[in-house]
Amino acid sequence: MNSELEHRFVTELENNQNIVHKVCTLYTNDRDSHNDLFQEITIQLWKAYPKFRGDAKFSTWMYRVALNTAITLYRKSKRRVQTQDYDSVIFKIKADEYDDTQERQLKLMYKAVKQLGDIDKALVFLYLEDKDYSEIAETLGITEVNARVKMNRVKNKLRTILNP
Repeated sequence: MNSELEHRFVTELENNQNIVHKVCTLYTNDRDSHNDLFQEITIQLWKAYPKFRGDAKFSTWMYRVALNTAITLYRKSKRRVQTQDYDSVIFKIKADEYDDTQERQLKLMYKAVKQLGDIDKALVFLYLEDKDYSEIAETLGITEVNARVKMNRVKNKLRTILNP
């Protein structure tokens, strides 16, 4: 843009900036948002200024651009998920210390089960999956009595592994 056009724009903007401030006050709740919207409206006015024909007063045209910009940004902000500052709700959140006891016990059990033979591992797995002895026997191709006996032996092995 040429400097004459730029000078006219700056002069008109300075003379009518209260219009933009009123629109910003209407569509924002805090100083930072106000300043951001003011800047965005100013940018949009600057981009559109070369097309301003002067059919209407500058202030009327400025209102139109300012309101359209504010409404567009307002609608976009309404599509966003509203969040809340963490510090304002921290007192409402009950913070329990993380207890990794169960996790540690599970790791120990897996470590112990890995030391078993293949059939015994399968037996423990099916037992932990709450399969009854008839299902375990059928799955492993052994008798139900054999499954019970093996499971008792495996339990004893695991006790000695976990409690040396």
